[in-house]
Formats: sequence, structure tokens, C-alpha cells
Amino acid sequence: MAEASHQSKDGKRWALTRSLDLFPIRKTTAGYSTSHLAADSRAALNVALLAFPQGMAYAVIAGLPLSYGLFGSAVASIVGMLFAGSRFIVLGPTNATSVMVMSSFAAIGLSGESAVEHLSLLLVMVGLLLVIGAYLRIATLIQYISRSVITGYITAAAALIIANQIKKALGFEFSADAPATTFFEVANHTFMGLGSTHFPTLVLSIVTATIYLLLKRYAGALPNVALTLALSSLIAFIAHKISPELNVALMPSLNLSEWGFSVPRANFDSINLLLTPAIAIALLCVLEGNSIGKSLAARDGNRLDSNQEMLSSGIANIACGLLSGMAASGSLTRSQLNSSSGAKTPISSLFSGLIVLAGAFALAPLIGYIPSASLAVVVVVIGISLLNAHQLRMVIKTTKSDSITFFVTFITGLVFALDFAIYLGAACSIALFIKKVANPEIVEYAFDKKGQLGKLRKKEERADLEVSIVHVEGELFFGAAELFRDQMRRVSDTGNLKVVIMKLRNAHNLDATSCMALEELIKCMNERDRILLVSEVRPDTMRILKNSGLVDIIKTRNLFPEEESNSTLSTAKALKRAKEIIGDRGTKVSIYAKGKR
Repeated sequence: MAEASHQSKDGKRWALTRSLDLFPIRKTTAGYSTSHLAADSRAALNVALLAFPQGMAYAVIAGLPLSYGLFGSAVASIVGMLFAGSRFIVLGPTNATSVMVMSSFAAIGLSGESAVEHLSLLLVMVGLLLVIGAYLRIATLIQYISRSVITGYITAAAALIIANQIKKALGFEFSADAPATTFFEVANHTFMGLGSTHFPTLVLSIVTATIYLLLKRYAGALPNVALTLALSSLIAFIAHKISPELNVALMPSLNLSEWGFSVPRANFDSINLLLTPAIAIALLCVLEGNSIGKSLAARDGNRLDSNQEMLSSGIANIACGLLSGMAASGSLTRSQLNSSSGAKTPISSLFSGLIVLAGAFALAPLIGYIPSASLAVVVVVIGISLLNAHQLRMVIKTTKSDSITFFVTFITGLVFALDFAIYLGAACSIALFIKKVANPEIVEYAFDKKGQLGKLRKKEERADLEVSIVHVEGELFFGAAELFRDQMRRVSDTGNLKVVIMKLRNAHNLDATSCMALEELIKCMNERDRILLVSEVRPDTMRILKNSGLVDIIKTRNLFPEEESNSTLSTAKALKRAKEIIGDRGTKVSIYAKGKR
């Protein structure tokens, strides 16, 4: 992977940019040993035993045929591995992407065959958005979207997943003319349909839940989801042989002919219809994969190239769109299992995908024996596992901004389509971030009669000051420009003030808006016969001042660059210049500190 860097003062080299590697598999296979093969194979088997039942469950969540979940798991693991830069993310269908697909299709009025027909185009669009985003290095901007957005979305998605499966666990379906796309709509229709509960199905659901809980408690190391489905299917088969009239619904047999190359039916109307869901799913893939991969990489003492993993996810989604798969993202459960099982390289994902693919062909005739209620219970269990009490407590109690972002995303996800919840949550997160960094405060300090520096509390104490020093700290981008200008004007309007010395050592991210605000301030001060001096100007800030033309307005004699050898020398020179302007006569000086709340 190409890397640009620079030499720091202490001799270390720090990476500035990383270019995407189109063939990272070359580095993965270089030096690949038998020990790597053994470790990757063990991890792949464990992941495949989890991915197989999860793939079916996620297909059910998305309202798609089971084959799409199984083949989506296989294709995403195999193809994504070829472009992955690390072993920390296992790609495939997830709860989050599956429920997003279901919610998005429901919101635009697509279901059943019409949803399947549009799925290929949707996934290709998602993949292209991710690939383009990777080349534009969009993943590095995701840090400005709070984890509270993901927590809020996942919590709302879990509620919708659970609500959607209750009817299957109880043995009834909604009427075809009853729209149920949001949590509250689904919950309402479920409540209205409780009288139609099929008792044998309810009993089987209880038995399935009991089996899972017992296996989880007493055989936690085993593939509990797969064993639960196998045992509940065996019980249903025996019960049917004894009493055929029980009439418990079974899943349709896996039709292998459904798998193959799928050509997206692209036209302007379809692209326009699917664009909003595609953007939402792509954003979700980046958020989900980024948080999972960085967490696992940090735990292992490594770093994650988010844009490389974004490229991997994008190509995996394109492959899933062309090969009858599902939306693919980083799976938390499979990624954690892969890491804890000792995987050494991304090749473990290749082996896992091949095992799932082989299992789909080998077990296709047996899938038709799985009761719909049993799979529904497994999906409910998966949905419940998404409710992380520790994370919920953190996002609700840590800060007010986190709490607001969480509840905005969560409540929106319950009331409206989940793609809208992602958009609104992300917008809320960014808005609160901008508000937080663009909230400057000025604290005024002055020397008392004893020469001690202290905070001024009375307005009249500052009426006869002639020189003031303003410490500018924090962000001065467009969001803070107006507040910065207004606070500086309040300082410059003080009584007999003649000179304002503005220290810019700790000011960051000046842009055109803040430069315009500074220009307006200087003109206003000049009209009132006041002079602005600027000290401790870093080279990058000086370059911005030159490019914007502010150097000509401030005047070179009033600009004092930062002195690396002496941090206070620049301001000392500015004070000397101030005394030249007002005359050397016992000048009274105040010091202001401006920072973030």
C-alpha cells in the first residue's frame, strides 16, 4: 500500500495519506505459512457455522428468499476478502443492513417479487457509492458522526426486528391490505391479530426458545443457533409424524436455481426510486464496519485503514448484487468470532465463504424441514442480542448531546422508515458537533494594583484600558466565525481602548468565512481609531492570511509570526509595537482568554 509521510522533529515518521490498494491479497499471501492456514481454517469453520443460520435469519428479516441470505454470506466473504486490508472485518448480511433493506423497500412500496427484482440494482448502487466514497476518502469523515447514531439506529432496528417476527412465532400473518412498515404499525397489527394465534405454533416457539436458552447456558462453546434450528426441526418433524393435523408452517425448500448471475434492471425511474435507500445503506455500511473494525483492531494493538475496508465492502456489495446476494456490511458477531478464534489473515473469510457455499448446496433439501416459527424465534433472539444495556447507558448518561442524538435517531426509527432515521440522526450528530466546537467564550483578565493577574468582574474596571491581549483558542471555521467576530467587537468597543493584540497560536481551521469576519472587525476597529495587532501567527495561519489578502489589510508591521525558540517573544514584540502606537506612558494592559465551553 502506497504511503506518504513526513519527518517529524523527534525523528519519527508519521503517515499523512494512504492510497488504496487494489490488490492487497498479494501482501496477504506473501509469506503465508502452514500455521496461518491452520489458524485461518479453524476460525473459518467457527464463523461458517454461525454465518449459515444467520444468513437464513437475515433473509427472513429482509423479506427475501433464504437463498439470498446464504449466498450473500458466501459471496461477500469471498469477494470482500480479495480487497480487504485487514482480518478484523468479516463481511456479510447483518441485522442492521437487513432491516434497512426491508424498511426501505416497504417505504417505497416494494415487496415480494418486486423487491427481489429491484434488489440487484440497489446493491450495485450501494457498492458503487462505497467504492466512490473510498476513493474520495469519505470514511475519514465518519468520525464526525457520533456512535450514538448507530446505537439509536440499532436499538430501533432491534425493536422492529422483534416486532416483525412475533406474528410468525404465534402462527399468523397480517392481511395483505394491512400496511405495516414501521414499528408502531407492526405492533398495532400484531396486537389486533393475537386472537388468531395458532396454539401448536406457539408451543413450538416456546420449545425453540427453551432449547436455545439451555444450549447457551450449558453449551456456550457450541454453535447454538444452528443446533437450536436442527433440534427444533427434529421435534417438529416427529410431532408431525405423530399428529399430522398440527399443521405447523415450514420454510420453503432452498431453490438452488435462484442463484446465478443477476443483471440489474437499470433505468432512470428505478435509479431515482432507489437512490435514497442506497445512500442510507451505504452510510450504514461505513458506520457499522468502521466501528466494528476499529474496535477489534485497537483491541489487538493495530490500526484500521477505513477507506480500504470501505472499498472492500463496496466491491462485495456489487458482487452480491450480481450474484443474487444481500446487502453486506461488517458483521459484529462474525467479526468477533473470527478474531477470538485466532484468524491470522483475511483468508479466513475466503474459507468461511466457501464452507457456507458448500453447505448451501449440501443442505438445501433439509432447509424445507425448518419450521417458520423456529427461525422466527432465532431472529427474535438475534434482535434481543442487539440491545446492549451498557452502550445504552453510556449514550444516554454521558453527555446531553449524545442523549439527544440517540433519542432523535431511536424515536425517528420507530415512527418512520429506518433510512430516514439514519439521515436525521447523522444530521443531528453533525449539528451538535458544530454547535459544540463553534461556541466561543471570552474571559477577561487584568493586573490589579499589586501586580497580580485576575479575572475582572466589574464592567467599570475595564473602562480606562488602552491595550488588551486576546488569547484565541479553538476552532475558527465558518461555524464559529460570527461568534468570534461579535465577541471581538465587544472587546474592541471598550472605553479608551487603542490597541488589541490577538494571539493566534491556538487558533485552528481558519477559513474564508472567518477571514471575512476578521476583515469586517478590522474595518470596524479602524473606523473607531483602534488598531489590531496579530501575534504568534503559525506558518499555516500566515499562509491563510496571505491567500485571503488579510495581510494587506492588517499590514505587515502589525503581524508577528510565531517564534519557535521563544513562545512569548512574538507577543512581546507586539506589545512593543502597541507602545509605539499609543506612546510609552504607563500603559494599562488586560489579558483575555477565549476558548470553548
